[in-house]
Amino acid sequence: MKNIGNMMRQAQEMQTRLANMQNDLAAAELQGASGGGLVTVILNGRGEAKTITLDPKVVDPNDIGMLEDLIVAAYNDARKKIEQHVESETQKIMGGMALPPGFKLPFS
Repeated sequence: MKNIGNMMRQAQEMQTRLANMQNDLAAAELQGASGGGLVTVILNGRGEAKTITLDPKVVDPNDIGMLEDLIVAAYNDARKKIEQHVESETQKIMGGMALPPGFKLPFS
């Protein structure tokens, strides 16, 4: 029975660490860029857009499609960085223990 009690304590500690990580991730801000930095997007750890910055050089009323593509690319770059950050932080908490394939924590 000692093992079950020990496992329960470890599970509770892990749950606390995961909750703390989720709070930290919500406060994190990661930047993505495209067009050589002419378009930047900052997302929080939940993937919510905080800011989009456009260099006036990319604002061409005759080529809105290019600007749209640059915004999407910058967003995707920031989103990829969030996923990498979440994975890195999860590995720190899990001590190298891998999550099952396809398992995603909230905010990832």
